[in-house]
Amino acid sequence: MTGLTIDFFHDVVCCWCFNISSRLRSLTEEFDLDIRHRSFVLQASRAEMAARWGSPEDARKTILEHWAVCRRVSDQPGLVDIDAMRAASFDYPHGMTAAQGCKAAERIGGQSAHWDMFDRLQHAHLAEARNIADPKVVRLAARDLGFEASAFADIFDDPGTRRAVEADRQHARALQVRSVPTLIVRETGARLVNGPREDLAAQLRAVLRLVA
Repeated sequence: MTGLTIDFFHDVVCCWCFNISSRLRSLTEEFDLDIRHRSFVLQASRAEMAARWGSPEDARKTILEHWAVCRRVSDQPGLVDIDAMRAASFDYPHGMTAAQGCKAAERIGGQSAHWDMFDRLQHAHLAEARNIADPKVVRLAARDLGFEASAFADIFDDPGTRRAVEADRQHARALQVRSVPTLIVRETGARLVNGPREDLAAQLRAVLRLVA
């Protein structure tokens, strides 16, 4: 079977990206997919969060309503802990710090390391209600994945890592990506429609027929 390369535009704080990530992992071997991770941070600071959502209270309320919808169609609903995030003492986090953590992992260990960090931070965010806008939380996630602490910290703090995240954001805008998750098949430019694993598999089979 001919493989496909898919650009996966995502934001660590996105519950829908959580659903898609696990489905893509299960589809990667079946369809020989090469997943290329693109950090598309929708809000990169507390100021951008306020501009998009209003007060921290309004942000949490609205976003957790999205979580509830997402959890209903998740393959792993038990890992989406709405009550814990509702009770958290910190403001709902923006995605930039976590994206820098993913890019730092990528600079050290490539695309697979980016994906592992993305999934670990999503678990910290959705299942553990941890503040992934806090660099300490990101560094702990790196430790959990086996990264050497000082080496990871150096890359995480390197301005080049932030520039790499911003480059992904600019690339997304150039492709008119406006939401996450977005999945673009490089061979055809097709955009896969977010949905259950079976629907994604059907779309991949249709693309493969076009490129065969």
